[in-house]
Amino acid sequence: MKKDSLSKKILYWYDNNKRNLPWRSHLSKKQKQYFILVSEFMLQQTQVKTVIPYFKNFTRLIPNLEKLAKVNNQKLMKCWQGLGYYSRARNLKKTSQIIIKKHGGEIPNNFDDLKELPGIGNYTASAILAIAFNEPFIPLDGNIERVLKRYLYLKKESEIKKENLVKKKSIFGMSNRSGDYAQALMEIGALICKPANPLCNKCPIKKKCKSFKKQDFTLTKKNKKSIDKYFILKVYKKDQKYLLIKNTKFNFLRNLKIFPMEEVAKSKNFNESLSFKISNMNMNIKFQYLKNHQDFPSSNWIDQKKLDNYLVPTFTKKIVQYLENNL
Repeated sequence: MKKDSLSKKILYWYDNNKRNLPWRSHLSKKQKQYFILVSEFMLQQTQVKTVIPYFKNFTRLIPNLEKLAKVNNQKLMKCWQGLGYYSRARNLKKTSQIIIKKHGGEIPNNFDDLKELPGIGNYTASAILAIAFNEPFIPLDGNIERVLKRYLYLKKESEIKKENLVKKKSIFGMSNRSGDYAQALMEIGALICKPANPLCNKCPIKKKCKSFKKQDFTLTKKNKKSIDKYFILKVYKKDQKYLLIKNTKFNFLRNLKIFPMEEVAKSKNFNESLSFKISNMNMNIKFQYLKNHQDFPSSNWIDQKKLDNYLVPTFTKKIVQYLENNL
């Protein structure tokens, strides 16, 4: 199949099947670029269906780059609350401030300038250039990677390495509709070439797909080791309120309100009360119930009955809910 024919088939499918996503709305050029910037930050580590309500709320309360650059951190975190990976929100604000100061309020339309902005790596820079500026880039997200692996039947460890996939994506060619084409490839991965049970009967490029010919859709997974870590979580409670502190100690949930915690080595008598998975970390937590609290910097007592009134991460809310159900 010729590359131009491949792109035409993919774009024809996209025009008739694409999802109605809020950052794809008919917007002014400047507003579209802002929406793409925000959505790409949110879509790092988070699925589209999860992002949609947060994106709508965020852009309603912080509607443009200028407002984002000036927003106070409490409002910013409140708008981001529940999405997790809060460093993305902080980087997004820093990026907006640099764009205002260094680029005259215009999001850069070249790769090197974008890569210099906080929170923007190769993928996000490529996505912004393609979708916001119609530049000839194909960002290699998880969806496009999956389509590529199956289309070319890439199975070996050497074949699925990032650097090899970057080379192999040239099989898709290009289109003068670069933004739509990048999104079309992502959309096929999200809606058709799903991780399990791909809907090949609806796929516009199945005839030349090597995995379809072999009827083998199993994907070789990269070996990403999970890390087991162990924590003692200290619970102080008085008058239906729990003591929380600002997290300046751990990289996860940094600068957000958590229970006082300390990381420990696993011991024979470590019987965890609760387990969480954050990224590739298996967090094993053992509760320690204490009466006399020490003085913690940046501490607050929060009323468990008014939990939604506080700016706390989902992690902390789940801890509170567990304690209320099990104390």
